[in-house]
Amino acid sequence: MPPIPTARAQAVALLGQVLGQGRLMSDAMTGPAWAALAPADRAAAQRMAAEVLRNLERCDRVLKPHLRKGPPVFVKNVLRLGAWELCTGGAAHGVVNDCVQIVAQDRKAQSMKGLVNAVLRKIAAEGPAEWAKLRVPRLPRWLRAPLVAAWGGKAVAAMEAAHLAGAPLDLTAKTDAAALAQTVAGALLPTGSVRLAQAGQVSALPGYAAGDWWVQDAAAALPARLLGDVAGLRVLDMCAAPGGKTMQLAAAGARVTALDLSETRLARVSENLARTGLEAEIVAGDALEHEGRYDAILLDAPCSATGTIRRHPDLPHAKQGEGISDLIGLQAAMIDHALDLLVPGGRLVFCTCSLIPDEGECQIEEALVRHAGLTVLPAEAPGIAPAWRSSEGGLRLRPDFWADRGGMDGFYMALLRKPG
Repeated sequence: MPPIPTARAQAVALLGQVLGQGRLMSDAMTGPAWAALAPADRAAAQRMAAEVLRNLERCDRVLKPHLRKGPPVFVKNVLRLGAWELCTGGAAHGVVNDCVQIVAQDRKAQSMKGLVNAVLRKIAAEGPAEWAKLRVPRLPRWLRAPLVAAWGGKAVAAMEAAHLAGAPLDLTAKTDAAALAQTVAGALLPTGSVRLAQAGQVSALPGYAAGDWWVQDAAAALPARLLGDVAGLRVLDMCAAPGGKTMQLAAAGARVTALDLSETRLARVSENLARTGLEAEIVAGDALEHEGRYDAILLDAPCSATGTIRRHPDLPHAKQGEGISDLIGLQAAMIDHALDLLVPGGRLVFCTCSLIPDEGECQIEEALVRHAGLTVLPAEAPGIAPAWRSSEGGLRLRPDFWADRGGMDGFYMALLRKPG
């Protein structure tokens, strides 16, 4: 009879998928063992795995003096989980016993349960003091090096501090953001989003069932606002899922077409539209083959997603930068096709949730060279800070901005106008 899954055991399984197989946690949270967990245990497993990944460098530094040679990845991940818990206030008896039990139930690793017991008991005694001396964990070298080259070491260190802190919950109101802030006891941000430091269960928040709002990081809510007044306009949300920008455009009165390659992800867009009582045309298809004529287009292009690490700490560990060059080529092709779909004088917002200039500023600089008469319009929306403006006319947002408010996702965005 297979062992009954526990939150700790599934957290270790998630770490194995990310660190051993290069899978993102969102793709790894499947299977019978995962489905067998109670919702609260699923949430706990996800949280534990995410915190270990945020603190991976610290976990390994605390463990290193106690390991003469590296154990198998599975055992190392059990030790990492135990080290994180013990160094951040976990009860030694329960943590150590559970970690030993997880190893004991694995046929290939059960001979190492004595090692796990001995190491974690030493960590329980000595680890918290050592943990407190350790630096903020750094990004893996494959990502840190290009970011330092782009933004400088001080800025990247500030981003790493934001990544370690994690992300609060931001909401976009369908109508009145100030009223929503009062209803959910949140803070109204300068750009119009509502932020909750401690949200709890999202679906239990006031206004969820009524469709008064949707979850959307404050940075991700800005691109749609750059388009300005879209009431009555034909607007294409070119890579629409999961639908936050589609709902923004629909709520602003646009006639929206929500296009995405994934029918599965579009189903979520449809669900969100139904909950909020908003309407859009849903189209599944390849953005580069789409046909139509639009007054405005919002292109949130596929990218490395390196701006979302504060809420997705698995990303820099599951990936090693592979495929970014292909994404850069795809982004350029999407900009070109989007311009073909626009009416003369139409507006295009290009954006990516990336911290890498090649996926942001450089794309706009190169698009201006490729397309005669294409112009960058001033990015105007409430709450935009002067420090966010970049030299080619777009906006560069970073996780360390608004540090006193809880940060924001890293984003690049620019508003373009097609020649008349």
